[in-house]
Amino acid sequence: MPEITVTEHLLAAQMEWSPKATGQFTSLLHDLIVSAKIISRNVKQAGLVDILGGTGEVNVQGERVQKLDEFANKTLVYRMRTCGAVCALGSEELEEPLIIPPEESSGSYIIYFDPLDGSSNIDVNVSIGTIFSIYRRREDATEPFRAERMLRPCDTQVAAGYFLYGPSTMMVYTTGHGVNGFTLDPSIGEFLLSHPNMQIAPRGAIYSVNASYDRFWDEATRECVDSFCHPAGGQPYSLRYVGSLVADFHRTLLYGGIFMYPADTRKPDGKLRLMYEAAPMAFLAEQAGGKATDGVHRILDKTPLSIHERTPLIIGSSEDVDHVADIYRRHGRG
Repeated sequence: MPEITVTEHLLAAQMEWSPKATGQFTSLLHDLIVSAKIISRNVKQAGLVDILGGTGEVNVQGERVQKLDEFANKTLVYRMRTCGAVCALGSEELEEPLIIPPEESSGSYIIYFDPLDGSSNIDVNVSIGTIFSIYRRREDATEPFRAERMLRPCDTQVAAGYFLYGPSTMMVYTTGHGVNGFTLDPSIGEFLLSHPNMQIAPRGAIYSVNASYDRFWDEATRECVDSFCHPAGGQPYSLRYVGSLVADFHRTLLYGGIFMYPADTRKPDGKLRLMYEAAPMAFLAEQAGGKATDGVHRILDKTPLSIHERTPLIIGSSEDVDHVADIYRRHGRG
């Protein structure tokens, strides 16, 4: 069987579902992949060169920024700004979106990205990643793009995915026609198709949640988690929690089960960012046959009110997500 690169796979797919494609999306994806290769290289060198230890700065989310975070963000901002396919970008590390003037780019796409998800795990050598979400611009490319147009309904994404930096570097993405995974072959510098047509099992055997926060949960959330740990019948689910959304979701995608980051008394609106984390993962989950909600509402039915809006996230196997929704309904939600 021939080895298929991600670009070859995309071009073949476009011939089928978008024969009039202009090439801008392919250009955008190419620069996104180049960015990920550069970030992957530096992640793998993190223990060898002095890029750890932090800058002493705090990002707009109040989180400590490490030097590798800065590097990943600068790499992506530069590549996306200069690729010619993007008219505006939002980064989790930037307080405001970056609008690219028409004289610099006639791009038809808007991109959101989390440059380095799970970066608190860098110094313990745990898998981390880059998450991205892409929307198509509606208005004429010669018109100035206004920042408020960044607040798009989550179900209008045209592509979403992530790069996983672990023992191997992987790219998993969807354009609304299924989910495919590619593994970076460092000997040729190409992402090769390794996981075609990825599907989440209808029910899994793993639940993923930070159980140390249970004292901050409401009764419904405690019942949800307890139902996986101590089910009425059958075997209990195994608990697996990395603390890196990309790593936890990737395991859920491959093995089934459920990932939960619920609201609590400290974060009543949830912790994860809707546009940078929850929406792209929800798009992937649904394209793979899974589901994603905030416990009550489908994530892809949401439209943000602010660029850094947060949300609870319940995502994974469809039957497991439905099980959580049933418990929340019994407690009067929804």
